[in-house]
Amino acid sequence: MKGRMGTAVREKVGAAARGPAGAAVRTLRTSWALLTLLIALAALPAQAGGLVVSVSQPQVRITSSFTGAELVVFGVAEAQNGDDGPIDVVVTVRGPGERFTTWRKSRVLGLWVNSDSRTFVEAPAFLAVLSSRPTDQMASPETLRVEQIGLNYNILVQRVGPDFTDVVPSDPFRTAFLRIQAAQGVYREDPRGVGFLAPRVFRAEVGIPGTAPLGRYSVAVKVFRNGSIAATELTSFDVNKTGFEQKIAEFSQRDGWLYGLVVALGSLAVGFMGNLLFRRD
Repeated sequence: MKGRMGTAVREKVGAAARGPAGAAVRTLRTSWALLTLLIALAALPAQAGGLVVSVSQPQVRITSSFTGAELVVFGVAEAQNGDDGPIDVVVTVRGPGERFTTWRKSRVLGLWVNSDSRTFVEAPAFLAVLSSRPTDQMASPETLRVEQIGLNYNILVQRVGPDFTDVVPSDPFRTAFLRIQAAQGVYREDPRGVGFLAPRVFRAEVGIPGTAPLGRYSVAVKVFRNGSIAATELTSFDVNKTGFEQKIAEFSQRDGWLYGLVVALGSLAVGFMGNLLFRRD
């Protein structure tokens, strides 16, 4: 069986800030996120036993030179009921939902043709699962399934005939879909993606590829103690266009008919000029 993704269209975008200036900006954003986290932690009641999370960059702005971005998720987990034992942390980043189609190819008369397909409804266009150690060592499979920890346990609703359902992790269409998304760099799982700065202070680096779709990305941080969920915190960040590209996109949505007319006239003008330049007498 061979899988091939069908319906999602990605927009190519180009290079993040490089060099000393870009590094300085990233360091400033990271420091600001950590400072915000510490201020929020100080505001917690002493006995709250909560979880505080901060993202280094609440907005990722896409320009014509964007090729990707690195975000840092910081967190502090307060001790609960005097329990200072070790903790496990999982950070799950989900992009906006989109529709995808995975195809099965079969050999017919010596040719490979699409013979069957499965559509995934509102599947995350980006999915990263970062953890402090392998997730199967943190909790039971049932807990991981309920909490959607790990790629195999994230719910990916498929349309099967007239019904909509999730299927077992070994389903061939689901397996092919995960493999294709991972090959494109938009799905990944890193069992060493969360590091500890102190026993209860952690960080995770999230790489946003240049092909990342626009929209809001949710960040779910979950802390495990002794195989059970001890705390959960949700936050988010946005990936948006900026500059000339954003103005064009807004114009096309606000005045669709006028945008279409301008594009058509521009095409005619280019064709006319090309004919004048390259025609032969």
